[in-house]
Amino acid sequence: MAPGPEDLSAAQPETLFPTAPPDALIAAPGDIFDDAVVMAALQTVMAEGGDAMTVRRNTVEVLRAAQTAGRAMIAQTFALDPTRARRVTRSYAHLTDRLVQCTWVVATQHLHPCPNPTDGERFAVLGVGGYGRGEMAPSSDVDLLFLSPWKVTPLVESIVESMLYILWDLKLKVGHSTRTVKDCLRLGAEDYTIRTSLLEQRQICGDDRLAEELQTTLRDTLFSRTVSDFIEAKLEERSERHRKQGGQRYLLEPNVKEAKGGLRDLQTLYWIAKYRYGVAEAADLVALGVFTAEEFANFEAAERFLWCVRCHLHLIARRASDMLTFDMQVEVAARMGYSDHAGRRAVEHFMQAYFRHATKVGELTRILLTALEADNTKQEPGLLGFFKRRRRVKEPYEERQGRLDIADEAAFLGDPLNMLRIFEEALRTGLLLHPHAMRLISANRHLIDRDLRERPEAARLFLSLLLKHGNPERVLRRMNELEILSAFIPEFAPIVAMMQFNMYHSYTVDEHTIQVISNLAQIERKELEESLPLCSEILEKGVNRRVLYVALLVHDIGKGRPEDHSVLGARIARTVAPRLGLKTSEVETVEWLVRHHLLMSDMAQKRDIADPRTIRDFAKAVKTRDRLDLLTVLTVCDIRGVGPGVWNNWKAQMLRALHRATAAALENGLEDVNRETREARAKKLFREAMTGWTEGELRTEIGRHSGPYWQGVPTAAQVRFAHLLKGLEDGEVRVELEADEDRDATRVLMACQDHPGVFSRLSGALALVGANIIDGRSYTSKDGFAVSAFWLQDGEGHPYEPSRLPRLRGMIEKILRGEVATRQALEGREIKKRERKFSVPTNISFDNEGSDIYTIIEVDTRDRPGLLYDLTQALAASNIYINQAVIATYGAQVVDSFYVKDLFGLKLWSKSKQDALDKKLRAAVERAAERAGA
Repeated sequence: MAPGPEDLSAAQPETLFPTAPPDALIAAPGDIFDDAVVMAALQTVMAEGGDAMTVRRNTVEVLRAAQTAGRAMIAQTFALDPTRARRVTRSYAHLTDRLVQCTWVVATQHLHPCPNPTDGERFAVLGVGGYGRGEMAPSSDVDLLFLSPWKVTPLVESIVESMLYILWDLKLKVGHSTRTVKDCLRLGAEDYTIRTSLLEQRQICGDDRLAEELQTTLRDTLFSRTVSDFIEAKLEERSERHRKQGGQRYLLEPNVKEAKGGLRDLQTLYWIAKYRYGVAEAADLVALGVFTAEEFANFEAAERFLWCVRCHLHLIARRASDMLTFDMQVEVAARMGYSDHAGRRAVEHFMQAYFRHATKVGELTRILLTALEADNTKQEPGLLGFFKRRRRVKEPYEERQGRLDIADEAAFLGDPLNMLRIFEEALRTGLLLHPHAMRLISANRHLIDRDLRERPEAARLFLSLLLKHGNPERVLRRMNELEILSAFIPEFAPIVAMMQFNMYHSYTVDEHTIQVISNLAQIERKELEESLPLCSEILEKGVNRRVLYVALLVHDIGKGRPEDHSVLGARIARTVAPRLGLKTSEVETVEWLVRHHLLMSDMAQKRDIADPRTIRDFAKAVKTRDRLDLLTVLTVCDIRGVGPGVWNNWKAQMLRALHRATAAALENGLEDVNRETREARAKKLFREAMTGWTEGELRTEIGRHSGPYWQGVPTAAQVRFAHLLKGLEDGEVRVELEADEDRDATRVLMACQDHPGVFSRLSGALALVGANIIDGRSYTSKDGFAVSAFWLQDGEGHPYEPSRLPRLRGMIEKILRGEVATRQALEGREIKKRERKFSVPTNISFDNEGSDIYTIIEVDTRDRPGLLYDLTQALAASNIYINQAVIATYGAQVVDSFYVKDLFGLKLWSKSKQDALDKKLRAAVERAAERAGA
């Protein structure tokens, strides 16, 4: 029993404060908190006396110095050994123990002494929750329970109040409650959160008999009788937490504590195990047969890694911070010793490790829950009553607990093909795999060797998983989690849990691949007919499904290495596809699709598809209608698999238009794709749309515009421009904004007298209102007027709400009238802190072959506020005429493509002129970076 207040004057520090074992802390206990020195200082404080406030103030000074020194020692030693998480969490808990114990000494010995306390005045101070478990991050809360036997006496209330004042002055975030044993029992029965915190109680100081009484009472009276209720409540709480966190294990910026696969999931496992089995620590679950030694090693590794990340987050932020934001990812990776290598950044290696641990947490959860079902403490999934549909399963399998299990292990392992057949049986029956089966598969991955991979029957089985059952996503995800996918296709292993450090991809590369295949399966199941009519039509007519599924499976398999992933992926496909049983012609098509899987997306998003040259070049690249159809479906599935919100009507419309124009070119011949044909067709459509205009007015309007205008502007916009130009006076500016539902954007049309830099000024106006420009083009009429069309989206990738259009129009008009200095107004528009760690190199290219009449300047760089304005200003200052800007944004990366001519209406052929312009554009990029604080 710990000494009472009457024993304190004679107590030595080692008696008063039982020291944690030296090997449990990251530094020697005395280096973290010197018991003798601090107690001597506190004895001096108490000897000097004074009123209660003076004693508390002097106590805080002593303890604050010890606290500061202890935290500095832990942080300093952690920096030298940055992966020893368990020792760090115990060290912070040890330091907190000493602070609480010293506070208790001062409160009970000096501020509220009671030499002979009655039995009812006994009390104990307990740590509960995470602190009770003895695990603390640098800025964790300190949850305390002040426990009395029957009722809280005035003496106890006074001691508690004095202790809390001191702890609060030490800037500790203290969660506290003062209760009797009976209160704990009653409140624990009513509230699962309180019950969970009491599950992890630990005595810090005071009467140890009282702490033991509480533990025994809770176990005998409450815990043992409510196991099923507690488990279901914790699982429901877990599901709700996952829902709030987004429901995905592979979020770009996970919450290391609350997200799926995070620390809270591990703690939930421990709570359930402790509640059901009464274990003191998770290691005891191995002896009980719940976990194997390997599974527990995975538990420990995940726990150690996640705590390590959390502690570094707190130290970097200097506060409680559990969000692994982009900027924090870079800093934590550096602190934990990750480095750039193999063509990937340190942060990408770090996040790959994070996601692999998160996956293991999910596996451990499934294993524990199935063990609980086996001993009937958790309801089986889908068992909603007495009746249950039984499924007939083939040998050597059986249905157990509503899952597919292996009845005869010897027969199963006797034929290595069963390592694939079991997944086919799971799809056929609709059953999930039993953890026993998953354990057996994982333990025998070595059976999938080179001989098996080259067997035709293995290839047939694997392809049937993709093609036959309509739900390849489910089986691929399970095979991936069990490492069977990478065992069967070793080339897939490097991309498992591989994080792409950008704001564009929401998933790891392997998860993206599974999402892409899931999109294809959904189209085939006719679930996306309304939103994806073109792809649905292509698949309805029929394509080579073997080619398409294999191409999707390996399209990103070359990522994460210094070489272009499309080129490397094509080489890998040349090896993998034949092994999966594809014919020579099919292999060639797969290889081509992987090599060019970004081609259609790039053409649609970075080039003017109204330019006949774009269509001719793309048609020459695809060569056949079959390849065009396959590439279209692959491109749509690929974009949709990037992440939520990436796919939109704008991309859909551009891809449909590119497919339609290219299909026509392939069917009618490339010579049919020319400017004269397009111009004549556009003028005809314009005439038909302009009802009510006289022939003279039509001829005037048609005659004032050159060929590129008719080829590059949609008919609906041509009609609106005609009305804007009609009667337009010198100096007048007319602006019209409207929703373009086909493109999922707001269309801005502007007409005014032509003057140098009008395109740039309009870009600046749109930057000031925070608009995302996804396309913009400008034309000068033969009679001296400029017409410009811009398509905009808001920050969420949607058209602007009607209520926001007046401000948008007003800002555009002010800028064009010169009432607002754009460059000054853009000052202070910085990149968000969490986004500053993204590094995108600047690449500038000049292409004189991609268009018949324009030079295409492509600027690939880091996106920043006002970047388009800076670039167009540089072009205007160099007397470069901008016909069109096509903007493609990929998270933090942007590719701005400008169709330009020089002052004399010619392409930029001169190398010296290109070099000079390259230098000015790079200076503009730097200018935008400085302004954005990058």
